[in-house]
This record gives sequence, C-alpha cells and structure tokens, in this order.
Amino acid sequence: MIEFHLDGRSGLSPYQQVVQQVRHALRLGLLREGDQLPKVKDVVATLAINPNTVLKAYRELEHDGLVAARPGVGTFVTATLADNTLAAHGPLRQDLRRWLGKARKAGLDDESIEALFMSTFRNAAREDIA
Repeated sequence: MIEFHLDGRSGLSPYQQVVQQVRHALRLGLLREGDQLPKVKDVVATLAINPNTVLKAYRELEHDGLVAARPGVGTFVTATLADNTLAAHGPLRQDLRRWLGKARKAGLDDESIEALFMSTFRNAAREDIA
C-alpha cells in the first residue's frame, strides 16, 4: 500500500502532492488495478491534514478514471498508468542510485541534487524538442 508524505518545499499544495504520488505509483507499477488506497482517516492521521484535502485528491483521481470510491469500503485503483517500459525501470533505477551515490560523495545535499537533476532534465527535454 502507498504511504503518502508531504514536502513543504515542493511548491505543490498537499492535495496536489497526494494526486502526484498516486500517479507516480501507478506509472511505476507500485499500485495496480484492485489495490486499495489508504483510508481518508488514516491519511489524515499520518499527514495531519484536513480530511477535505484527501477527499479532494481522491475525487480528482476518480474524475480522471484512475480510482473508484466504494462507499463504506474505501477507494480502489481502477486503471494503471504503467506501460511496457516497466521492465527497463530496474536497470535505470540502479544507474540512478549509482549516480546519486556519486553526487553525495561529491558533497551535494538533497536540494542540490534535486536542482541539478531537474535542470538537466529540463534542458534535455528542450534539446529533444529542438
């Protein structure tokens, strides 16, 4: 089951972070059709946020056709975002872990690593378009 976390530095509202984390888990195959999302009360207790925030996130995911609420039972995954590239994730994840290790050995903290990665990612995406 997915465990949500909030990052105050992300620039995203708590509800957007919950939506994004579910979408990432669906894309990475960590959540599959039929899996149950954490109950709203459990997310509220874990993250110390308003129940309406969690409900808003779950409603957006439901509107997108990714989950369905079953009153009195919970919210369940109805679709996945994983594709046939899932098999490539393992080796890529190992490469990325090695890169992260090198970045840490070079003295970069988490924020610096994230900034370097995102900057490189955006630049590479722009070059692919050009």
